[in-house]
Amino acid sequence: MKLPKGLYEQLITREISEALAALDLNAIRVEQAPLDPVDSYDILARHVYSVLNRVLRALPETERLDQQVDVCNRVLKLLAERIKSATDRGSMVQPPASALLSISEVVDQALGEPRLPGRPYVPLSASDLLVNARGEPSVGHALEREIPSADRIDILCAFVRWNGLRLLLPQLHAHCERGHALRVITTTYTGSTERRALDALVEMGGKVKVSYETRSTRLHAKAWLFHRETGFSTAYIGSSNLTQWALVDGVEWNVRLSQVTAPDILEKFHATFDSYWEEPDFESYDPIRDAERFDRAVASTFEADTLQIAALDVIPYPHQTEILERLSVERERHHRYRSLVVAATGTGKTIVAALDYRRLREQMGNPTLLFVAHRKELLGQSLAAFRQVLRDGAFGELYVDGHRPDEWRHVFASVQSLAQLDLSNLRPDAFDVVIVDEFHHAAAETYSRLLDYLKPQILLGLTATPERADGKSVLGWFDGRVAIELRLWEALERGLLCPFHYFGLHDNTDLSHVSWSRRGYDVGELQTLYTGNHARAGIVAKAIQDKVADHRRMRALGFCVSIAHAEFMAREFNRIGLPSAAISSQSTREEREDALRKLRSRDVNILFAVDLFNEGVDVPEIDTVLFLRPTESATLFLQQLGRGLRQSQGKSCLTVLDFIGNANQKFRFDQRYRALTETTRAGVVRQIEDGFPYLPAGCKIQLDRVAQSLILENLRRTIGGNFGTFVRELKDIGRDVTLAEFLGEAGVAVDELYRNPDWTWTRLRREVGLPTAVPGPRAGQLSKALSRLLHMDDRSRLAFLSGVLKNDTPPQILALEESERRILTGLHFTLWGNKESWPSLEASMAELWAHPAILSELRELLFVLEDQSQHLTFSLDGRKAWESVPLSVHASYSLDEILTAFGEMTLERPHRIREGTTRDEETDSDLFFVTLEKTEGKYSPTTMYKDYAVSPELFHWESQSVTSQASATGQRYINHRQRGSSILLFVRRTAKVGSRTAPYIFLGSADYVSHERERPIAFLWRLRHPMPADFFREAKVAAG
Repeated sequence: MKLPKGLYEQLITREISEALAALDLNAIRVEQAPLDPVDSYDILARHVYSVLNRVLRALPETERLDQQVDVCNRVLKLLAERIKSATDRGSMVQPPASALLSISEVVDQALGEPRLPGRPYVPLSASDLLVNARGEPSVGHALEREIPSADRIDILCAFVRWNGLRLLLPQLHAHCERGHALRVITTTYTGSTERRALDALVEMGGKVKVSYETRSTRLHAKAWLFHRETGFSTAYIGSSNLTQWALVDGVEWNVRLSQVTAPDILEKFHATFDSYWEEPDFESYDPIRDAERFDRAVASTFEADTLQIAALDVIPYPHQTEILERLSVERERHHRYRSLVVAATGTGKTIVAALDYRRLREQMGNPTLLFVAHRKELLGQSLAAFRQVLRDGAFGELYVDGHRPDEWRHVFASVQSLAQLDLSNLRPDAFDVVIVDEFHHAAAETYSRLLDYLKPQILLGLTATPERADGKSVLGWFDGRVAIELRLWEALERGLLCPFHYFGLHDNTDLSHVSWSRRGYDVGELQTLYTGNHARAGIVAKAIQDKVADHRRMRALGFCVSIAHAEFMAREFNRIGLPSAAISSQSTREEREDALRKLRSRDVNILFAVDLFNEGVDVPEIDTVLFLRPTESATLFLQQLGRGLRQSQGKSCLTVLDFIGNANQKFRFDQRYRALTETTRAGVVRQIEDGFPYLPAGCKIQLDRVAQSLILENLRRTIGGNFGTFVRELKDIGRDVTLAEFLGEAGVAVDELYRNPDWTWTRLRREVGLPTAVPGPRAGQLSKALSRLLHMDDRSRLAFLSGVLKNDTPPQILALEESERRILTGLHFTLWGNKESWPSLEASMAELWAHPAILSELRELLFVLEDQSQHLTFSLDGRKAWESVPLSVHASYSLDEILTAFGEMTLERPHRIREGTTRDEETDSDLFFVTLEKTEGKYSPTTMYKDYAVSPELFHWESQSVTSQASATGQRYINHRQRGSSILLFVRRTAKVGSRTAPYIFLGSADYVSHERERPIAFLWRLRHPMPADFFREAKVAAG
């Protein structure tokens, strides 16, 4: 057997193994990997299918059919003997071999005439490619033949026009008349969809949802899904919209897929469509209610007028919901009433502020409000947004440009007007809520005077750029914290920002010997290295020529290390004929405005800037960003990147050129790439090695060979970790600090400190020479267990444990409530594991109290975990049986903590479950443990669309593979509400976070909605508490 060189995904059979053994391994490299048990069934089944297919075709022609049936039944009998519940006699082929074609009602018993729908052109179990070619049915005819036999139809089309719909109108009308469901998702993008078509769909009984975004659309798909309860669903995915040209006349390509041959693709289609259907972007269309709005949206694509939206309800987008939830956590859980929100321009921060105020109005009555901005146009837009959200056209008064309030209850004021106000005439507590837009200006004297004087109950700051050009921090008003920072991915996926193409390019500079401090590279040495470096300037010019489509039409912003560096770069590029200028915070306002005017008009193609991120640099037309200095801070990197991410007419993407040198060993590349890719430290390495496959639509990251090698070397060094770095950081602080203070001042995340089980706060203090308590006899074992606590965020659990641990003596177990004993049992298994036998919980706690250093570190660690918690949690109430179950909805738990909470795991029974479900008889509850990503570190289309969030309230889950609808388990799940039993969902994204086992987030009680299929059964559950917005973003199947 000959094996050509190339890529394979081939199961190694004996034949292939022998062929591999014959290869010259000195000249040939062979890559092999063990099968992953998560999806190995699919690989092995495909192999058996291919062998069986070959054997059945090779049988002699004489009585071939009988022989084929005999072979199949022998195989099935063997499988039935292996696992009786999976394959039994019911799967045997019944001789003589025949195929079931249909089951239908008899219309008239006397006549016996069957009501048979016509069969599709393409057989139900086959897939095909339709290209509107001669000799094959057009896609329109093929769709027409699919409709009569469908039980439900889902259509996803960016454009729906009458001339296309009318071709299928009789069939769709008959489908709806039979009481079958029809759902259509479309858009008003480009004004192509026609209202007459949507009206007709609704009138016949269909349900329609529309995206009213007219500037751009995330929906370009054209697809149909024909659900059939028989298990023979089909789908069409391709280029055809619902127009006559696409269905009949056009050069169109459409793939027809069958559930039989492509079940995973149809499952993905179904899951993604359901997710889109639940998104707020797609709004239900009612001809009576929405006709005028639809017409305005379509007209706005042809006219310059903006869409009037004052009459519409404002529903937050998912990213805005996440911000609002985090603000609730800050106030209700942490009692922090001064919050800074960081989000890119164009992401709807003002709408978030208005929605937040609407919520505060419900909680506080009618609180007074001061909204501060520095430009008149911003104030007018903000007032309009608040009126829209509050549905109150008379809300608020302006204090700007001659306008002066009469009532002074809800004031939208410019900082210039407030600067002229005699503050002594205003009580410090006159405003309950103060909102400051573009809060980065707040370090200026005019803002500082106002903010130092006012004493509101709530202070909310909004900004895209928390780091100011002059180095002054605005975080002092927020206790040094950012409440929430909108993730770049979310904004990109929602189409709120322009996509980027990032190129990491080696620039032949050596930074390894540049002096380094806690603040990073020495700026003076960087200036010396870069200024006057003609070779590096030439590399930058060559990269622009190679990567930018037309550098004469480019509008670029280059970030430099110093004024001298910026001026040098401007001179160099002017010299080679590319008009450039240098600006900085030292430039006069007139100079900056002139430079920006020239950039907009393309009289200048590049502005080289120094520490100038927002003030004076707000040009949406910027289409190229040059990183000409090393930037370690992810916040600063995203700030600079954000200067080019504003959307602008005619701008398809932002080109990013990042010039990378040989970095100092202490420089961390992982921070910027984690910000760009939204992944873990280890995940960054995989992303780079794989070429960044998982980016938002339209985005691309590309590293040249040398830059990739340098970055990977740096990442492996920093990710592998160096405890000595933490030792130096603690020494540099120069005083005794708490764990929380160290993490804050050193800029270290708690999971970084504990990422190695041998690293602890106690060990770090000991190495620096700070005082530590007595370690105790088993301190080594207990120290390694501390990292297993990092997920804890249950407020009541943290409070109870903190209260117990502050005592000098262990708790009196018999004096505790049952729920409290279960919390301590969970702590026992977290710290000691389940291998060792213990006589009692008292003995376990006594041994823990023999380790003062561990107790001290636990106290500090639990304080940090509570301080950093990000979810509001809810008690598990509603049933008396749950009173002893110490779990809170939306908190995170290890499997041991969950099982001990239900009393399923005790010191007498220290055994964990092996399956994904368990039944707790005491509370009459079924516990489902769900891992969304079944395979570690790879894309697996066969396992991804089994369990997922459809919406914040709906969750799709598949039962164990052997569960049938008629089984006792299946019936218990389906009829749980009638039986009075409960379904509880525990979900996690992955099985591992780094080297640690990932915790589950408790989503609470779920109620049955629907089910289909069996072995496994696919269930849809409705959560009683919508899942947190940040977790929904991870659990949903669809992007954006």
